[in-house]
Amino acid sequence: IAQINALSSVSYTHTRSVTHTDHALRAIKHSGTNLLTLPRVFSVCWHTKAEDINIKIALCFPDAVAYAALLRNELLGAGIETVPDPHTDDRRNTLVTQDTHSLFRYTIHTKRVPFDNEISPYSLSPLSNKSHKLLRSPRKPARKISKIPFKVLDAPELQDDFYLNLVDWSAGNLLSVGLGACVYLWSACTSQVTRLCDLSVDGDSVTSVCWNERGSLVAVGTHKGFVQIWDAAGGRKLTSLEGHSARVGALAWNGEQLSSGSRDRVILQRDVRTPPPVERRLQGHRQEVCGLKWSPDHQHLASGGNDNKLLVWNSSSLLPVQQYSDHLAAVKAIAWSPHQHGLLASGGGTADRCLRFWNTLTGQALQSTDTGSQVCNLAWSKHANELVSTHGYSQNQILVWKYPSLTQVAKLTGHSYRVLYLAVSPDGEAIVTGAGDETLRFWNVFSKTRCTKESKSVLNLFTRIR
Repeated sequence: IAQINALSSVSYTHTRSVTHTDHALRAIKHSGTNLLTLPRVFSVCWHTKAEDINIKIALCFPDAVAYAALLRNELLGAGIETVPDPHTDDRRNTLVTQDTHSLFRYTIHTKRVPFDNEISPYSLSPLSNKSHKLLRSPRKPARKISKIPFKVLDAPELQDDFYLNLVDWSAGNLLSVGLGACVYLWSACTSQVTRLCDLSVDGDSVTSVCWNERGSLVAVGTHKGFVQIWDAAGGRKLTSLEGHSARVGALAWNGEQLSSGSRDRVILQRDVRTPPPVERRLQGHRQEVCGLKWSPDHQHLASGGNDNKLLVWNSSSLLPVQQYSDHLAAVKAIAWSPHQHGLLASGGGTADRCLRFWNTLTGQALQSTDTGSQVCNLAWSKHANELVSTHGYSQNQILVWKYPSLTQVAKLTGHSYRVLYLAVSPDGEAIVTGAGDETLRFWNVFSKTRCTKESKSVLNLFTRIR
């Protein structure tokens, strides 16, 4: 009662100064009282600009939008009944889209406002009906992402080389890691570690690893330009493919076909079922190929190179069908969206630092944002329209983004070297990151709940019949 009385003494001081608004807000914050039981404390702010109110509320309360909407109802008669989902793009525009017809007028309502059927005429609450509806509107809990990895593994001899891809996570929950001349398998279920192969007997080293979709075969690219196919369960090498004249830093499976990118600037596509395999040579890059990803519909291959180019190939042509040249540095980070057909994301190196998005159905450049540091890897969430990026010079951070707003959901730090390696768990909830600090760190970054919104693009052939 004393708190409410003190609050009332502040609120009923009729003044045109914003200072008393500050006192009222500060009193509410420290009183701990329920908004529904407070007297009409904000009636004193009848000459305060809405922008000032927004600023004061944002500073006092963590959930600024809800309280600002309540203030607008009580001070300005805005009639707001619902607050947008805190994770939607409309939230940031909420405060500036409401009616401001009574910003500079003060009127005393002498007539009693009629009550809705939902509000009892005997209610002791000082709030209006609109504010009651606002306070009863359902809202999702705030998203929380742990900034601490739930597991850290030592990875001795994990190379600090931007152009390599040495970590991958299989559908069978096995993590493959290339350490020096060896490939190790770590079971996420049992934490058991096994050595799959050792290339030191041939004087070679591992430069890339990649699981097939079923998680039964792992491809290993080597420094001498070989591509080896290994049976993970049996621990035996099935074949060794030649064709490259330099190290193989990028691998990508497409069903039974395997694509490999090399420092020799060539992409080789081979069907591993046919001995000797049928080979397609894709030549479009002028420098080392360091990124390869097949689209979810298995129709297009995206490749990134040290020539700052992002190329898109189809399954039949020997020439790229699309070429993007907006990046100012090497393009290693490539990821196709599993939610929107034809949406491709890419990231540039140290001289570029940008995330860029492309509509490969039309060849149109979409959004872009400067991340502030070298983009090393990208991966989309399997369940929500979000993606994670790992970074090198100079911040070595991990960022979680919401698409298409490109707002940062979380920023994770912990690696002391460039975060060069990234893989997503088969359930789509966790990620593993690797760096030249010779550690692997596991993070829970993505939600378990699947996004129910579907793409409404008229160009999406898979969700629309035309």
